[in-house]
Amino acid sequence: MNQQKKRIMLTVAYDGTGYKGWQIQPKVPTIEGELNRHLSELMGEAITVIGGSRTDAGVHALGNVAVFDTATRIPGEKIAYALNQRLPDDIRIQKSEEVAGDFHPRHCDSRKTYEYRIYNAEFPLPTKRLYAGFTYRQLDVMSMSDAAAFLVGEHDFKSFCSVATVVDSTIRTIYEATVERQGKEIVVRVCGNGFLYNMVRIIVGTLMEVGYGKYKAEHVRDILDAKERQAAGPTVPANGLTLVQYQFK
Repeated sequence: MNQQKKRIMLTVAYDGTGYKGWQIQPKVPTIEGELNRHLSELMGEAITVIGGSRTDAGVHALGNVAVFDTATRIPGEKIAYALNQRLPDDIRIQKSEEVAGDFHPRHCDSRKTYEYRIYNAEFPLPTKRLYAGFTYRQLDVMSMSDAAAFLVGEHDFKSFCSVATVVDSTIRTIYEATVERQGKEIVVRVCGNGFLYNMVRIIVGTLMEVGYGKYKAEHVRDILDAKERQAAGPTVPANGLTLVQYQFK
């Protein structure tokens, strides 16, 4: 007799340096690929996870989420312990729990919070190279903070996504966008209901151009109105970006 399946949700932390992003791809290491492989070995059945946020190559996470269905007898809360014994050191499950059978992380109201760290000093620091972008140029953090405020609310973020993005709508809601200096690091924090491909990295690149004095903070409104990728700033490197929190309403 077949064992009834249950749905498990994982909270996943990872250093994305050695991976080509979340989403599984042939012949290259991905977070999803590692989870599928080690879960399948642990459960003795074919497991395919459904990820909450498909982070890009090189992006890190403190708390991405994933769900999968399994017939295992292992209690949901114990799966994290067993799986962490198998995963590579740069991926660790922070929590595992049983959820409703129809729960889907991308089909429910959620808040995702990203942080981008910029190491701002005369010279790069080797220990920061994998976890922060770098600039030696002086940045006006107050102007960057003023510019970030124009992003808060529901907007069409077509100017802030890769031209390769294929989605039904480019409208998203940003609940919080802040910029603050922490010693030699500048931290850009953005919380929203969802993000387009490269959206946070383009937001940061745009805010940095404001910080350099290329244009005024209020120009961000014109960039939003343009709905054109070329209107916004560059896409900053992935290494400074971390998904720090994934909350369900």
